[in-house]
Amino acid sequence: MVTQIPETPPPASSRAGMKKELPEHFREYRHVWVFMELERGQVHPVSFELLGEGRRLADQLGVQLAGAVLGPPGEATSHAVTEAFAYGADLVYLLETPLLTDYRNEPFTKALTDLVVTYKPEILLLGATTLGRDLAGSVATTLLTGLTADCTELDVDTDGSLAATRPTFGGSLLCTIYTLNCRPQMATVRPRVMRMPLRTNKPVGRVIRHDLPMVEEEIATKVLGFLSDGKSETANLAYADVVVAGGLGLGAAENLRLLKNLARTIGGEYGCSRPLVQKGWMPVDRQIGQTGKTIRPKLYIAAGISGAIQHRVGVEGADLILAVNTDPNAPIFEFAHLGVVADAIGLLPALTEVFSRRLAPSRRVRLVT
Repeated sequence: MVTQIPETPPPASSRAGMKKELPEHFREYRHVWVFMELERGQVHPVSFELLGEGRRLADQLGVQLAGAVLGPPGEATSHAVTEAFAYGADLVYLLETPLLTDYRNEPFTKALTDLVVTYKPEILLLGATTLGRDLAGSVATTLLTGLTADCTELDVDTDGSLAATRPTFGGSLLCTIYTLNCRPQMATVRPRVMRMPLRTNKPVGRVIRHDLPMVEEEIATKVLGFLSDGKSETANLAYADVVVAGGLGLGAAENLRLLKNLARTIGGEYGCSRPLVQKGWMPVDRQIGQTGKTIRPKLYIAAGISGAIQHRVGVEGADLILAVNTDPNAPIFEFAHLGVVADAIGLLPALTEVFSRRLAPSRRVRLVT
């Protein structure tokens, strides 16, 4: 006699046990949108990076890619529309009003929420910038939908759901999050996590204009002035072509000068891993990793950094990673392109001297002649 054991159903809390079929009123949500972050007349580069990723997701789903442009009437907003098409958008939703001249949460939330409710995107992507994080949270709350923040990877699951992957538990694990029964599916991605797509001279396509039913008197916050930080000493690690960073292997705060000397010699920026910020050796704007800056340089030199997952997710997009560590079993050697088992305190000055000689103007002249 053969007894058939019934298959145990998956627990209700698991993804397999959850309802995958969308409620009827959400089935008309289609297409992938990217919020074009426009501030002080400039489009943030993360918007273009997201258009490249959005193009891939839209092609997988067989839908259109749209840019959402919110700004004041004028040349800068028109340029943002043009650039959205140049970086892959099929159409643009445009909302122009003087109320959107400077970023304020109230009018921007109202504007983007109205666009979503009216035109119903399936996926909405924003940059995880200071502006994008503020806007994404309030829009998701208003729409009563899910938001996956600081994603490192985006994909489409077999049932068409957005699979948004992000670090969790302090960066020690990567988890994939799904928004199954709400729309739109929202995610933010930090600058430099996704590759910059190629720009093409694509003509401006379909532009759908929308009005903002709001007046200035309804907005509580007022912009009294603007103070530029253009002359500040804030690091621009995210868009540097060469980055030199140090970790606890440097031993002492005074050894940070070795990093700075090498970075200055090869024309790069300098940074550090999280423990150095926690010790107060470097400011937080120099921190690289999941809880700091994500970088994608042509060359990344990591000196005395172990390479935990928190750091790895912030640097693995680099074209070339050179790791220097005294421990041959350090995790960083698992993903570095080149590795040197050595004491960074001794090697950094040697590298600086070699680069200095190699890059000296007089040396270049002799090589040419």
